[in-house]
Amino acid sequence: MKYTHLGRTGLQVSRLCLGTMNFGPQTSEPDSFAIMDKALEQGINFFDTANVYGFELGQGITEGIIGRWLAQGNGRREGIVLATKLYGKMGTGVNDAKLSAYHIRRACEESLRRLQTDHIDLYQMHHIDRETPWEEIWQAMEQLVREGKVLYVGSSNFAAWNIAQANGIAQSRHFMGLVSEQSIYSLRNRHIELEVIPACRALGVGVLPWSPLGGGILAGVLDKPATGRRASERMQESIEKLRPQIEQYEKFCQELGHAPADVALAWTLHNPVITAPIIGPRTMEQLEQNIASLDIELSPDALKRLDEIWPGPGNQAPEAYAW
Repeated sequence: MKYTHLGRTGLQVSRLCLGTMNFGPQTSEPDSFAIMDKALEQGINFFDTANVYGFELGQGITEGIIGRWLAQGNGRREGIVLATKLYGKMGTGVNDAKLSAYHIRRACEESLRRLQTDHIDLYQMHHIDRETPWEEIWQAMEQLVREGKVLYVGSSNFAAWNIAQANGIAQSRHFMGLVSEQSIYSLRNRHIELEVIPACRALGVGVLPWSPLGGGILAGVLDKPATGRRASERMQESIEKLRPQIEQYEKFCQELGHAPADVALAWTLHNPVITAPIIGPRTMEQLEQNIASLDIELSPDALKRLDEIWPGPGNQAPEAYAW
């Protein structure tokens, strides 16, 4: 396994982050346990979840599965960097969502209980809350850090100016602020190259791409049966819309001698701002395939060809659209 620092911190995490969104809804608890055991055995020490995963209001099903896995002991908790998220609705009350100090405190306590641990290594805001001032958010996060319940704070789905504003205010409070940003990013979706990636590079914020396989589009869809999520109407519409690009991409991956999913992950890893793409295996087979991406080195010519198939903005802002 390869490791890197999480943004500007001294914390070292694996170059792949185990995403757990499928644990519960798609993957049974025994299979989830087996996948987590295998990931840890293979050196993946970075696990990501969220309080809303499991998608039954207020239940925190996925966090509960992870908590029961951790409770088995044998160095499991000590062996991982545990990340979770808050923001989403966790109850029917008016304060059961978003980033008020009231909700931050309560959400953290509930996640700690479900995860059966005394601290969260990386506590991430799942979305920007435009109605809560940063002074309130940082005061609540600072308190959790002082109490030892949270070590680092991260964001997810933030715009570049949100990240800059948050860290500017944190610096004025002599607080470390955001150390990571979890954004949608893949060959299929390259919007963050305009501003988020440059901002993170300048501020020492690690980037954790979610959906690095483009919602499955980059996982090799043309020769596989349309089952499960691949059979959905939305996925079929996406495949037809993008078919010319997908055909070129899958043909090029054949020429490279690698599975499309592995090439997609290797592409995200070539960018030095990327800390770790978040993989979300539903099965052991998918986990083992994802790990293979770490051994792929993409040549400049291969990267150029991928840019031709899946063009990005071409540069950061404003050069991407102005002189």
